[in-house]
Amino acid sequence: MASRTFSERLRAIQQAKQTVLCVGLDPDPARLPLHLAQTHTLPEAVVAFNTAIIDATAGHACAFKLNFAFYEALGRSGWDVLDATIRQIPEDVLVIADAKRGDIGNSARFYAEAIFTGLRCDACTVAPYMGRDAVEPFLRIEGKAAFVLARTSNPGARDFQERLCDGEPLYRHVARQVAAWASEAPGDGGLVVGATSPEALRALRVLCPTLPFLIPGVGAQGGDPQQVMAAAATADGPVLVNSSRQILYAASGDDFAKAAREAADRLRRQLGMPG
Repeated sequence: MASRTFSERLRAIQQAKQTVLCVGLDPDPARLPLHLAQTHTLPEAVVAFNTAIIDATAGHACAFKLNFAFYEALGRSGWDVLDATIRQIPEDVLVIADAKRGDIGNSARFYAEAIFTGLRCDACTVAPYMGRDAVEPFLRIEGKAAFVLARTSNPGARDFQERLCDGEPLYRHVARQVAAWASEAPGDGGLVVGATSPEALRALRVLCPTLPFLIPGVGAQGGDPQQVMAAAATADGPVLVNSSRQILYAASGDDFAKAAREAADRLRRQLGMPG
């Protein structure tokens, strides 16, 4: 029996748990609860913090997204912290490496191997600026997915992504290419589309009706949950709506995990499920 695709696994998890929420595990050392910082080394404190957040929110999430910048900043211990964190994530929650890789083909192949084989992640964010050979290695593994940056949530997205190319924004060309590449590959392609641009979400859902969307920008960046779901969530087009700071730092004391659970459940209910 053939392995299930990433999208099939995602849909099954979302239906079983009734959630499209993706929790971002972006541990900022300056914001760790004081009792953890005082009783652990920094790497140990990060693992303890992440473990508590995972235990508290896994029931409300379909995925966890780990932003590699927060782990690489830990220096030599960063990879060990990543590995230890991923080992705490239950099987009914997907793991997304927010690494934004995007190098030439041979380098991309080794990046993909490190993330999908070494760390056992289910998906990775990928930058498309260098073209097909930078993305393709992340599409070669059945059951895995590459979420390609299309229209992101940061203010600087307009600098390049909205530049007109043959009469339409560049991000639309990117999306069309990702869909074409994914149609020929064993793995799945998806798009990173920011919650701060409902118009782009709507346009890209029309253009790519079945690709999964990873949607950052809800909460601290100002994206509206209802607008996001109305623009992008359909029966055929799955979405993962990410929230990091709003959940991770819902409280800063001993009750941080309880507050994170409540914040995750609240956002899960606000998002709902596609009708």
